[in-house]
Amino acid sequence: MSFSELLGLPQNYSAHGGHVDHLIMVVHWFMLALFVGWTAFFFVCLYKFWHKRNPKASYEGVRSHLSSHMEVAVILIEAVLLLGFAFPLWGDRVDSWKKIQEMNPVRVRVVGWQFGWTYHYPGLDGKFGRVDPALISGTNDLGIDYTDPNAYDDFTAPVLKLPAKRPAVLNVGTKDVIHNYAIVPMRVQQDAIPGKEIAMWFTPVEPMETYVVCAQLCGEGHGNMIGSMEVVAEPDFDSWAKTQSEGALKSNQPAPAETASVGK
Repeated sequence: MSFSELLGLPQNYSAHGGHVDHLIMVVHWFMLALFVGWTAFFFVCLYKFWHKRNPKASYEGVRSHLSSHMEVAVILIEAVLLLGFAFPLWGDRVDSWKKIQEMNPVRVRVVGWQFGWTYHYPGLDGKFGRVDPALISGTNDLGIDYTDPNAYDDFTAPVLKLPAKRPAVLNVGTKDVIHNYAIVPMRVQQDAIPGKEIAMWFTPVEPMETYVVCAQLCGEGHGNMIGSMEVVAEPDFDSWAKTQSEGALKSNQPAPAETASVGK
């Protein structure tokens, strides 16, 4: 049994997830070391300063500065360990963003709402159409402006579908309150903040099905804000995306007569 399984985490399915699991393992080992150390110190103090061993109080106190030096040393060691892990991992994550841009990633807008998720795909042209909150209606959940030519082949889906072994960039946002989009088997999560779209990225390593959850208390239905995610082989994804995009293009693109009248 792996350490992550011992902690109750599901199997990792992302390319970077092994680093996350390793960090979690290291942090827990350090937590265990600190727990053992401070517990031992506690029992030493109980024994050393037991009232029967010290029936008369000392009014001079401890003259040695050893304890102060030890406290400073512990703080410095913890700071070095924290920064020693945080800065390299953050630097690697930032550098990977530059590499991801060059690898033709799948791009999806993830929009949270009380209490669910909707996914906006850019279609075969790879360009998202303009969105306007004023256009949100019962038939246009995300306010996509279908007068924008880039939006003609855009389509939405209730399930996140991605290809295996190809990077994915998810632009996470929300229509109402703050949410948090979390895919535990991919070892990623990101706050969804009103008025902002924040990118998160990962590479699924093999086909699978899992769930996504909201990891930020967002209202009375928070516990039921669970979505679905499917990772399929790349040819299957391309076929699905092509079918969805062509269907959207057929529905959204103005007829030639309409286009001519607009031009006049």
